[in-house]
Amino acid sequence: MATQQADATGARAERILEVFETAFGELLAADPAAFQVKFRKMAASAFAFYRGTACLFYADATASDQEGSRHAGPFLDDRTGRVWIHGDLHAENFGTYMDANGRLTFNVNDFDEAFVGPFTWDLKRFAASVALLGYTKALSDGQITGLVRAYADAYRERISALAGDAKADEVPSLTLDTARGPVLGALRSARSNTRFELLDSMTEIRDWERRFTPGGGAIELDAATRAKVLEAFDAYIGTLPGRTRFRSDAYRVKDVVGRRGIGIGSAGLPSFNILLEGHSDALENDLVIYMKQAQTPAVSRHITDPEIRGYFQHEGHRTVISQRALQAHADPWLGWTELNGIGQLVAEVSPYAVDLDWSDLDDLDEITQVVGDLGRATATMHAAADDESGHSLVPFSTERAIDAAIAADEEGFPQLLVDFAHEYGAITRRDHQIFVDLFRNGRIPGL
Repeated sequence: MATQQADATGARAERILEVFETAFGELLAADPAAFQVKFRKMAASAFAFYRGTACLFYADATASDQEGSRHAGPFLDDRTGRVWIHGDLHAENFGTYMDANGRLTFNVNDFDEAFVGPFTWDLKRFAASVALLGYTKALSDGQITGLVRAYADAYRERISALAGDAKADEVPSLTLDTARGPVLGALRSARSNTRFELLDSMTEIRDWERRFTPGGGAIELDAATRAKVLEAFDAYIGTLPGRTRFRSDAYRVKDVVGRRGIGIGSAGLPSFNILLEGHSDALENDLVIYMKQAQTPAVSRHITDPEIRGYFQHEGHRTVISQRALQAHADPWLGWTELNGIGQLVAEVSPYAVDLDWSDLDDLDEITQVVGDLGRATATMHAAADDESGHSLVPFSTERAIDAAIAADEEGFPQLLVDFAHEYGAITRRDHQIFVDLFRNGRIPGL
């Protein structure tokens, strides 16, 4: 028995290493130090490991499917298997943002992994994250089941409302007027932030002009690199929707610095911060945007439809088009460009982005309330596609397609998510231990 378990563990370790090589190999070879940091963060807990391994999730989720078939699995057909999805939906990928209408909104954030695929992949990935979070808070299996059902029920209720006669803007989103509990707390925290505080933390006034403060992670650029970044910035301006264009002086560049991502999701990805004049000549209204190398989404390796794969110019274009599809009234500074032939994502460094903090969420009733809010937010995201989101890829009402699919098996829908949450949560906890042993014993190639 022990030999069989050891063999299974060894086979799983090899599988993890194989998936890591495909997903991370090129970036890891370019910047091993960044991945040392990334992997140490992933080693901290099974949930942190899960956050950093969407690649493994999709490799597992599609292992028994017909190689990325969007028709494989319950509730999936030629429409529900082809909707805009977030791609890395877990409990910590929600937070606040200031939309293009100036309204603080709570919804899904971080669209680096967004793509077109089966809507159930988002829901399963979220459900498993709930199981992992619940385990860290010592919740029973029954309590975790209740949380996943609360998420499924809230998603179902919101999809049904959006699929009905009500217009999307008549179904309330999570704002300062409608939110409650921890979600309202996150919105209030975001509202208390100011652009001046953000600027003060990153910049200083020198010779009557604002510039980035040296040090603190900022990397001074040589003349050739700076020129390339400015050329890429000029091309980016042309990707902004006409209705969100600002006065021409708003795009005047004051300073540029380099940065390098070391977070769980951005390890090894080069990026740049660009300081702009902003909405007026006042120094307090200066604005910072970032330009970062866009990554290949993990889910895309398992979607073989040539129409989907061939639609996007590059990963920067794919990220922006996907975010505009999934996020109503997206950041007006959101756009794309190329640098050295590689797709880049460009967006504002916003002072109004506050993530939902789970560290102090311990009361079961409060957690249940939050999970329900996240279910409604997920449904709103799936139904949010606007007229600039690429309707040639998704030329139908996603909410009506999803609503019809769930209606065919109302009880089977939450049960699907409950079963998956427990099963994959247990797999991830075992995988985390395998990963820690691989990492601490120097068995990850390139480190």
